[in-house]
Amino acid sequence: MIGPSRSTSREVFVRDEEPLSQYGKRPEERNVEELIEYGVINLDKPAGPSSHEVVAWLRKLVGIGKVAHAGTLDPKVTGVLPILLNRSIKVVPYLLAEDKEYVGVLRLHGDVSEEDIRRAVSMFKGSVYQRPPLRSAVKRVVRVRKIYDVKVLEVSGRDVLFWMWCEAGTYVRKFCHDVGLILGVGAHMQELRRIRSGSLKEEESVTLHDVVDAFSFWKEEGDETFIRRVITPVEKVVEHLPRVVVRDSSVDAIARGAMLAVPGILAVDAGIKVDDVVAIFTKKNELVAIGKALMRSEQMITAKKGEAIKPESVLMKPGTYPSLWHGKKKVSEKPT
Repeated sequence: MIGPSRSTSREVFVRDEEPLSQYGKRPEERNVEELIEYGVINLDKPAGPSSHEVVAWLRKLVGIGKVAHAGTLDPKVTGVLPILLNRSIKVVPYLLAEDKEYVGVLRLHGDVSEEDIRRAVSMFKGSVYQRPPLRSAVKRVVRVRKIYDVKVLEVSGRDVLFWMWCEAGTYVRKFCHDVGLILGVGAHMQELRRIRSGSLKEEESVTLHDVVDAFSFWKEEGDETFIRRVITPVEKVVEHLPRVVVRDSSVDAIARGAMLAVPGILAVDAGIKVDDVVAIFTKKNELVAIGKALMRSEQMITAKKGEAIKPESVLMKPGTYPSLWHGKKKVSEKPT
C-alpha cells in the first residue's frame, strides 16, 4: 500500500554492514547524460495546454526520446506536473498513487455567510464518495476517496479560496460542485493549482522556458549549471516509499529481474508489511527497482533464507554493477 507522503522520517532496521565499493555512483554525481536517463522534471504546468501537449512539446523542444507525465492536470489547471524521462518512466504507476495538495477558488452561485461556507467545507474532511465527471479517462462509477485535510483560506463575496490535501484520484471539481449543493446555492471550480504531488513541491518547480533554456545552455555552451537545476534524480520522487538497501553483490541480479533473497539485504525501513510497495536501493542511494514485499520488515532482518521482495519495475541497467550471480546460485547470496 502507498500512503500519504508528507513525512519522510523513518525508523531503519540494520541487518548487516559492508564498506562502500568502487561500483555505482551517487545520484548527485551523475553526469548530464546519466541524469537525463534517470531524471525527473518538476514542471510548473501553465494554463492552456493539456498535460499530453506539454509532454509532446518537451519531447520536440529538448529532443528526449522518452517522456511521460504522472498525474494529469486539466488544461486550465496549473502547478506541479511530474515529468519522467527515459528509464524513470517506469516509476509512473507509483507516482500516480501519491497524495496531492491544491489551492483553488470555488465560486458560489448565491450569497452565503462565511460561517456556513466554512462549516460546509469542513464536512468533506475524511472519506468522500465521488463519481468521475463526464469528461474523464476513467470509468464513471462511484469511488471512495480520502480528503486528508481541507481548509477555507479566505472568502471574498462569492469566491472561496481553499487549500486541500487529498488522496490521488480525488476530483476537486466535484468537491466544489458538492459544496454548492450542501449550501443550496450551487457552485463551480473557478481556478485550481496543484502545489504538491508526492515529494515534488511548487517552490522547487520549473517552467517550460526554464527547461528549454537549460538544455540550450548545456548543448550550445557546455554549461551544466541550469540543466542540473531543472532535472532531479529519480530517487527524489520515490522518497515516500519504504526502502530496502542491498549488497553490491545483489544489484546486478535484481537489475536482471531476479527476486531479492534475505541474505542480500543490508537494511530495511520499519513497518513494511507483506504486499507493500517498496523501493530497492544501493548503498550509494541509487534506485535499483521497485517491487512488492513478500515479508514483513522484521522477517527481512531475522530470517536466514527466503525471498523478501519481488521486483516489478526495474530501473537500473544490467551491468551497472558486476555480475556475481552464477548458474543456479541463490540470488543475492552473500559472497564468501
